[in-house]
Amino acid sequence: MKNRLIILISFITLFASCSDDFGGMNEDTKNPTITSPEFLFTNAEKTMVDQVTSTSVNFNVFRLYAQQWTEVQYPQETQYDLTGRTIPDRHWATYYRDVLRDFKEAKSLLISQKANYTGAPEGLVVFDNKIAIIDILSSYSYAILVDTFGDVPYSEALDIDGHPQPKYDDAQTIYKDLIAVLTAASHKLDQSADSYDEADLIFGGNTAKWAKFANSLRFRLAINMDDVDHTYASAQALAAQADGLILASTDGAYMPYTTNTTNNNPLYLDLVASGRDDFLPANTFVNKMNALSDPRRAKYFTEFPAGSGQYKGGVYGTVNVYGDFSHLTETIKDPVYPGVLFTYSEVEFLLAEAVERGIAVGGTAASHYNAGITASMQDWGVSSADISAYLVRSDVAYATAAGTWQQKIGEQAWISYFNRGFEAWTSYRRLDFPALVAPPVTFGDITEVPKRYSYPGIEQTLNAANLEAAVAKLGNNNVTTKIFWDKH
Repeated sequence: MKNRLIILISFITLFASCSDDFGGMNEDTKNPTITSPEFLFTNAEKTMVDQVTSTSVNFNVFRLYAQQWTEVQYPQETQYDLTGRTIPDRHWATYYRDVLRDFKEAKSLLISQKANYTGAPEGLVVFDNKIAIIDILSSYSYAILVDTFGDVPYSEALDIDGHPQPKYDDAQTIYKDLIAVLTAASHKLDQSADSYDEADLIFGGNTAKWAKFANSLRFRLAINMDDVDHTYASAQALAAQADGLILASTDGAYMPYTTNTTNNNPLYLDLVASGRDDFLPANTFVNKMNALSDPRRAKYFTEFPAGSGQYKGGVYGTVNVYGDFSHLTETIKDPVYPGVLFTYSEVEFLLAEAVERGIAVGGTAASHYNAGITASMQDWGVSSADISAYLVRSDVAYATAAGTWQQKIGEQAWISYFNRGFEAWTSYRRLDFPALVAPPVTFGDITEVPKRYSYPGIEQTLNAANLEAAVAKLGNNNVTTKIFWDKH
């Protein structure tokens, strides 16, 4: 009797729910049209870090262009084939579609929520902090796009209704606006108040650290621009320094990954979970470190032969046999190894450059150079004794190392930027050191290391007129054509 009652109630409920109102039948409850700005922020933040961390040749070949890594049986990317896998298209789409678009939507939702907020006044400060952090990370993402391509859509970007075919803005103009946005965001942050908490995967909502990141990014952009407009760059660098840079490794911008397979470090997925042996440390990089007996070798690479204390890099730009060379160490293959956006070591190398460029940041080029090397080695667990011995080597000490200041700083920054391919490539382009050369066999007629990505092929279909105007202004769409700040 009890079972029958349950069945009867079920049937009554079923028929009672029927009516002529079918409006709700088209509602997809599993895919809501409105979401939390925090969800959008977290997704964009993770995607942004994934893109700069990944070593998949479909998305990120910057470690290869910096000649820190090379390939094994398929060397197309080290031979500068960008089009076979439409790499520029993927890089472009990741930032515009998956990162910047989500940041924009999150910001719009926050602005709307703030306008309708009726709670305590301190809640308004939290809204402002969240918006400022979005402005900071959006600026970081646009800077990556400019440094990759040159002129890109900016003022009309992400507005499919108003500007379905956005114009390409002048790269230098974008840079100046990014510095202004970063300055305003840094000043807007209330460092005594909350922001995203655990929704922020990088700093856990720590607004003081976000301010230092914003200021350090301003400083980096200013140094990039120095060869173009020294007066402007100097003023901006000093203003950023006065507001407070990253001056300790604990303040660096890192995003930890997790053991959850959907949130593993992309390097683990590319180097371990894939079951493929596609990458080796490049001989270009290993040979330089061998010449300096650099103690970071044991942190970066395995010995070859095993137990010999020797290190051997794969030949850059050619087919290599995986078992014949040193390999990347297990450290960066750890599924929880963090993605890196900015380190204290990088700030010190930028300060060393600033001194040599005549910007009155204090200290000497040598002191900042030594601090950059020291911070890098400490980050990788090198002993204090080994650090001290390295710094006094005649081929490392700033006073006696070979070459111009660009060579001294450029070569040591390159070594310190291991596993940070984009910044290693950017530093190389700015300083022209280390003196990298193209491999004997390259794609097409490329005879030197690429200085930019060519524009995505899909833009020819979707935004042809504006693309062609940008190419005409640049002179061509070649990968060896330098972007605006690359003057030497």
